[in-house]
Amino acid sequence: MPASIPALITPRVLEWARTESGYDPEPVARRLHVRVEKLLAWEHGDSKPTLRQAQALAKFYHRPFGVFFLPQPPSLPPVAAEYRRLPGIAPGTESPELRLAIRMMSHRRDVALGLIGELGHLIAEFNFEAHPAEPTVSIGARLRDALGVTGQEQLDWTDEWQAWRRWREAVERAGVLVFQFPKVNLNQVRGVTLPLFPLPAIGINSKETSAAARSYTLIHELLHLALARGHEEEVALRETRNEESWLKVERFAEEVASAVLIPEDMLAEFLRRMSVPRDGWDVPLLRRMAYTFRVTPLAMATRLRSEGALTWNGYQRWKRDWEAYVATLKPRKGGFASPAEKTLSRSGRPFAQLVLEALDTNRITSVDASRYLDLRFDHVEKLRQELIKGAATGHQGGNGND
Repeated sequence: MPASIPALITPRVLEWARTESGYDPEPVARRLHVRVEKLLAWEHGDSKPTLRQAQALAKFYHRPFGVFFLPQPPSLPPVAAEYRRLPGIAPGTESPELRLAIRMMSHRRDVALGLIGELGHLIAEFNFEAHPAEPTVSIGARLRDALGVTGQEQLDWTDEWQAWRRWREAVERAGVLVFQFPKVNLNQVRGVTLPLFPLPAIGINSKETSAAARSYTLIHELLHLALARGHEEEVALRETRNEESWLKVERFAEEVASAVLIPEDMLAEFLRRMSVPRDGWDVPLLRRMAYTFRVTPLAMATRLRSEGALTWNGYQRWKRDWEAYVATLKPRKGGFASPAEKTLSRSGRPFAQLVLEALDTNRITSVDASRYLDLRFDHVEKLRQELIKGAATGHQGGNGND
């Protein structure tokens, strides 16, 4: 059989593909149903995988099959040179799933920059800066004004999914690509930022079934971009703060995100009408308050803490009660989404529109379009219809059911 013919791959490239993808030898050997010793023999040049085995490795590593035949490994920047520092994740220890998500985000950003240039479009510059010396409420008010979301509009949203779509659209209009990525454990990361200018990118974990949580993560990551724009934050590889200092940055970002989502004047009016004693917030009451703003209860609790309606001890008590409540809930299952809906949800409207415009003007081929969108070409017209439908209804495409 042709599949049994040895693949004349470059051993060093094979080893590079595994380590660069974040895998130890054991899970790769299990995936290919071979002994670890055989996998290592391929990487050391003592033997060769078959064509079928080499193709399976390329698919598992999400690499082009042809890369295995290069004379030496490609020269690529470390993954940690592209994303912001994440709590608890040291550069170089990212999981394979997270590394793939960041690689996909980076690739799509590069594609978008290339297509913008090819089509002669201007790049919307994200110029908003934030500095820790400024009060969080002030930054929140400035950032909300920059996004152009009014208080009345927020109160008129019918549900948290409409809120998510509107916040995402506002961030994209500000010159930021917003992607969603699947298959990464929520305990590892909820969101990640590529602070690369121009055209920075934010990735949201699509395992998060709550739209309100996605909105909060989106604005949280946007604040990290603003810190990077103000030269207050570096990519993970160059970030020098210790863990304690970094947690202060995270808390700062949490408070600003809450201030963006829950403006000071709107909150003051609600607090005046409700007359809840300080630290008198229980889980049901705070959930009702959060629903009014289409935000998560945790975002609302953070905002009440920064406003002084919750002390730090009161916040910690409420958070314990909240975590106990969440532990009683059954996991929610996502609904069905078509391939076109998934693509639009993951890649975002601006990116999908760029690819289709480039396809329509013969700047790229149908093969290119399918590869950029990670979508079979027979679904591309369905994606176009989703874009048209979204433009007519204000719908971003998909509720993130991946």
